[in-house]
Amino acid sequence: MERVEDIVNEVIRKRIDVILEEMTPERAYEEGAVGVFSEKYAEMVKVYTIPGYSKEICGGPHAKNTGELVSFKIIKEEASS
Repeated sequence: MERVEDIVNEVIRKRIDVILEEMTPERAYEEGAVGVFSEKYAEMVKVYTIPGYSKEICGGPHAKNTGELVSFKIIKEEASS
């Protein structure tokens, strides 16, 4: 978990712009987006990309730049539903 914290904090320090696009879930998956609730998605989804690090289907809202997050610390680990 410490290594994950280090990577995320490095990305925060780089102040990378977060890109928001709306597209169909099919196109999002074709472009490499990660999403875990495929059976629940609408016809169009929001896809947030941090170039070189992450591309995910999510409802938002989100930061426009990683620098807005300031710092990252894992305080608990559990399964998501």
